[in-house]
Amino acid sequence: MTKLLQYSGISAKIRAMQSRLFTPAQYETLKTMGSVSEALGYLKQLPSYAPFLQNLEESQAHRGQIEAVLTASLYDDFSRLYRFGNVQQRKFMDFYFIHYEAAVLKNCLRRAYSGIPGDLALLSFQDFFEQHSSLDIVRLNNSLTLEDFLQAISGSIFYPILQQAYQSGSASLPDYESLFDQFYFCTLWKEKNKLLKGIDQAVVTTTVGSRIDLLNIRWIYRSKKYYRMSNEMIYSMLIPCYYKLHPAQIKEMVETNTVEELIPLLHNTYYGRRYGEELDDVHSMELLYAKLVEKIYSITSHNNPYSIACINSYLYFKEHEIRRLITIIEGIRYGISPDKTSDYAVN
Repeated sequence: MTKLLQYSGISAKIRAMQSRLFTPAQYETLKTMGSVSEALGYLKQLPSYAPFLQNLEESQAHRGQIEAVLTASLYDDFSRLYRFGNVQQRKFMDFYFIHYEAAVLKNCLRRAYSGIPGDLALLSFQDFFEQHSSLDIVRLNNSLTLEDFLQAISGSIFYPILQQAYQSGSASLPDYESLFDQFYFCTLWKEKNKLLKGIDQAVVTTTVGSRIDLLNIRWIYRSKKYYRMSNEMIYSMLIPCYYKLHPAQIKEMVETNTVEELIPLLHNTYYGRRYGEELDDVHSMELLYAKLVEKIYSITSHNNPYSIACINSYLYFKEHEIRRLITIIEGIRYGISPDKTSDYAVN
């Protein structure tokens, strides 16, 4: 009864917001559009995106602009839920927000690393970040060197880990980017037991723990299939937290020489035993992560509607929807067939 009282209001609000998420039929319709302008015109008809696209010139819109206005919809949803949430729900969302900070930091870091001038679209998020973050978006956006970037995040929770990597003198751009993801997941993983109790704690343990495990599996798989990386390099890219995958299993997978050696080991893990049918489709391992995580988030929210699962799952599905929309629109821009776009959009 306590959970019902705590979550009945925000759960009802989220159900209304979920009704505006894309359906499979809408994705199929979008993929048939003949141009980016036509695709954006279609999105402008939808209540969830119309307010954010109304001032966008369809014929001139580049990827960065489209990504910014669609992301604004996600941030707006986050803000509405935050305002509606109670103290405990807001505490969870404060930690969840680190994920958004990490995404913006990676964007700014790539530009600073390449000496590319700032993105005006990013500045549209300034007010939102001022409400939830100590990051200086303007200063980050103006960073043209790695040194500028480090100075811009000085004093933030991200600074110590990046400064340490910088002082090593050997960190590459992928090294820095992986540090952001590692920091977010490890922080949430370590703090969840202090932050949450009971079913809320169990939900976050399941979803975050599964994502950590599956991200590590996906990275090991990629490293074996596409890159020639030393085992030491692979370890440095992994998230050093463990849920259903044991350190010994990680070690065994990292030390394989080929994908063919890796696959049988995956079947011996918890995920192989639980989702063996999906793992059998090894040629689409790139899609497996999204498929399994989506299933896990769906199950937790369905089984625990009056818990933190409703917030946790909605924010995940909304963000995933935006990534799919951007991928489909870019597929249209470059003339990629709808079938090919489907593969990219699910990933």
